[in-house]
Amino acid sequence: MINNNNEIIAIIPARGGSKRIPNKNIKSFAGQPIVSYSIKAAQETNLFDRIIVSTDSEEIAEIAKSYGAEAPFIRPDELADDFVGTIPVLIHALNWLNEHDSATDYFCCIYATAPFIGPEFIRRGFDLLMKKKA
Repeated sequence: MINNNNEIIAIIPARGGSKRIPNKNIKSFAGQPIVSYSIKAAQETNLFDRIIVSTDSEEIAEIAKSYGAEAPFIRPDELADDFVGTIPVLIHALNWLNEHDSATDYFCCIYATAPFIGPEFIRRGFDLLMKKKA
């Protein structure tokens, strides 16, 4: 945590409506839902005050919660189609957090379909951010 009021947040976008690979964010990969690997990597960094999964799917939200993430909102339909990029999804999550008294100093976007991301890479990125005062 940077100060007493603001938080460091991990945001994991995980849309439910993939057309090429249906339910890709919760497909089993080596025995676990693929989103669980991103959640676990975020947890293992010990950097984040909160790990938020932004999703339009109640099923993904429940699975994310079962692995220790939060899914405090369901993403609106207009941010859940094939043509919406990551930035509007992140802005929506940050605005939601701000509106619910959770000011954010830093956030990290971790994709749900990144099962090989290791906590050391996330930590190294954060350390670089701090070193460069970005």
